[in-house]
Amino acid sequence: MNQPLQAFKKLFPLTILALLLLINTLPTLAQQARGTLKGKVITIKNDPAENVSVTLKGTKFGTITDENGLFEIKAPEGNYTLVISEVGAKGQEKSVSVKAGQTTNLQTITVDNTVHGLQEVNINANKTNKFKRTRSEDVAKMPLANLENPQVYNTISSQLIQEQLIFSVDDALRNTPGLQKMWDATGRGGDGGAYFNSRGFIVQSSIRNGIAGKVTNSVDAANIERIEVIKGPSGTLFGNALTSYGGLINRVTKKPYDTFGGEVSLSGGNFGFYRGSADINTPLDKDKKVLFRLNTAFNHDGSFQNNGFSRNLVIDPSIVYKANDRLTISADAELSYGKNVGKTIYFFPYGLTVEQMGFSSPDKSNIDYRQSYHGDGLTQISQNKNFYGEVKYKISDAWTSRTNLSYTHSYSDGHGLYYYLLPGDMISRNDQATRNSKDDMFEVQQNFNGDFKIGKFRNRFVGGLDFFRENSQQYFYGSTLDTVSVTGNHNYSNFNGAALDAMYAAGNIGFTYPAMYKRNTYSAYISDVFNITDELMASAGLRVDRFDNKGNYDPVSEKTSGAYKQTAFSPKFGLVYQPVKDHVSLFANYQNSFNNQTGTTENNKPLKPEQANQIEGGVKLDLFDGKLSSTVSYYDIKVKDIVRPSTVNPVLSVQDGTQFSKGFEAEVIANPLPGLNLTAGFTYNNSKLTKTADATVEGLRPATAGSPYQANFWASYKIQQGAVKGLGFGIGGNYASDNKVINSRTLGVFTLPSYTILNASAFYDTNRYRFGAKIDNFNNQKYWVGYGTVNPQKLRSFALSATYKF
Repeated sequence: MNQPLQAFKKLFPLTILALLLLINTLPTLAQQARGTLKGKVITIKNDPAENVSVTLKGTKFGTITDENGLFEIKAPEGNYTLVISEVGAKGQEKSVSVKAGQTTNLQTITVDNTVHGLQEVNINANKTNKFKRTRSEDVAKMPLANLENPQVYNTISSQLIQEQLIFSVDDALRNTPGLQKMWDATGRGGDGGAYFNSRGFIVQSSIRNGIAGKVTNSVDAANIERIEVIKGPSGTLFGNALTSYGGLINRVTKKPYDTFGGEVSLSGGNFGFYRGSADINTPLDKDKKVLFRLNTAFNHDGSFQNNGFSRNLVIDPSIVYKANDRLTISADAELSYGKNVGKTIYFFPYGLTVEQMGFSSPDKSNIDYRQSYHGDGLTQISQNKNFYGEVKYKISDAWTSRTNLSYTHSYSDGHGLYYYLLPGDMISRNDQATRNSKDDMFEVQQNFNGDFKIGKFRNRFVGGLDFFRENSQQYFYGSTLDTVSVTGNHNYSNFNGAALDAMYAAGNIGFTYPAMYKRNTYSAYISDVFNITDELMASAGLRVDRFDNKGNYDPVSEKTSGAYKQTAFSPKFGLVYQPVKDHVSLFANYQNSFNNQTGTTENNKPLKPEQANQIEGGVKLDLFDGKLSSTVSYYDIKVKDIVRPSTVNPVLSVQDGTQFSKGFEAEVIANPLPGLNLTAGFTYNNSKLTKTADATVEGLRPATAGSPYQANFWASYKIQQGAVKGLGFGIGGNYASDNKVINSRTLGVFTLPSYTILNASAFYDTNRYRFGAKIDNFNNQKYWVGYGTVNPQKLRSFALSATYKF
């Protein structure tokens, strides 16, 4: 009980503040007779004008336009002057009237010279709750406001990433409630980036702009506009190849804009960290129909241990061609070239009990936290060459066609060190190498989006076809070098690249593991959001998925075996009711996902896909003219048709295993005062294996489910006036309760201790320059994460950064 109390105490002050604000706000909303102004701002090129300030002159009522150029203002009844202003253009004014209880739709407003430069976006963002996004095009595969969406998702904005001086997607994800890192990226082809846990299930960042985008190494944040973490089973719209029952992580990238601009940055810090990055944007023709943007970065990082490093170069070009008012064609690439030494990972030998090992948590072992236990030369090369394209065509005012293509190629070659924990003070030192391993993915997706009315009822519709192909040509091999003591005065440098190469040359290869297969998935899906009234919306969707596994290739026998085909259906439903329109949203959803299974039942019938079904309900808030945003939900996920071996014939299977995962999630994003921004989250997850092949773990929490209790918090203040305008400070951190990475009646319980990590930053932002400093883990906490393993994490680190904008 101490762990949840400790976590709750960390979040208690903000929770009380949010409740007090809500209690005081609801009567105000009910008492004041307000009306709504809605409109759209476009450029002279007929493009949506994002981040344009729209205010009612002489009042506190105002907002900025979203990515579609749309705005909405709530204000008391009366006559006003609407002011539309932006950096680089003269402000416009027009008379408007607000009528209580009514929505007034204004005519489209055209601005003369919308400037979409980086510094202007940041300046405008300071006027609002800069850590939140009110809508998304990818989460529901259609433009939909958060309050209209019955599914829970969290957004990490580029402003928050910049303020915290974050350089990777992996680090940025610490701002997501309930998302816990389990493994750092390995760099191996096909592995993808880091492994995280969401709602008790493992998830990776494998989707980019709503389509396949796997990166083998740690994903650099140079080209990130925002990150969307979609919670719960999402098979209906995203399939199962790159998602999990816990959800998915979608990276939304930066897009070209129609003026010349950009920035260059240099950064450095301890543990051998240094970095250079550039963001350059320019139109390529005088009519500004062809727009180009390049984001690139070189990143080098050492290790908090006595050996190890990683370095990576990313090159992310993008180009947009606006053929006419209806047709837009875009293409971009994600090129990554890296070299690294694998981070320290300790495994548990098969069958070894915790009692035999002699310690039940890493802090009770004799392992030296800062010792790598290896020498030089254990390097690995990793590459990604990913290419994307989109053709967007506006068929009519109501219908749009979007055709997306994605090709990803990952490659790795080299060593992958790891260790086994042994009884007493011993460890074994091992290697799992890859040899010219390749993993190719190709996806083509066609979506038709509609926004139309049937009678008085509004429909927002998406229908899509999807083809996904994976061609894996991965080859793993390795062996154990030796067993050593972790106590005493030892030289561990003999675990090195030369020693392993000599061992393999002598034929001492402990194992080989080819992962060579081809898999095709053919899918079709539909989804519709139906407005029963302005306040009540229902949504429904269905996916049919045909999985075609071509089989696994054995390079020794040169034969392919295990081919099979399988069909899955994935439905979803949702309800949203807004008792206070555009401010309070009550929602409920049913979500589904699935995993394909191969094999035969005891009745000699082919296995069917494993299924996960989620029921969830909660409330979303957007109060105080957007200054307070919150989502609170309770979910219940049940997994059925889990495969386990037959007791009659071990070659056959029984498909009756079950598991549940239920819990509570809360997020608050607030802007209570000008310049003061807060974001916080608290989650609890209860996972249990309810029917399994292994009776020793039945009824227990899975060893891969992560910490039951988690909390995250960040608060920052930026000075708005005076000689030091633009100077700001931020502080926050993360809490995770104990994590049982062995949880068995026979093997025992091995626990990674709870941890609290504190971070801070300072920054000074002007029109031309930005300077930043940060300290991560400033309390110098020793802590471990693990996916059934023990992985020590970085100690106190700092970085400085300087940016020039043009």
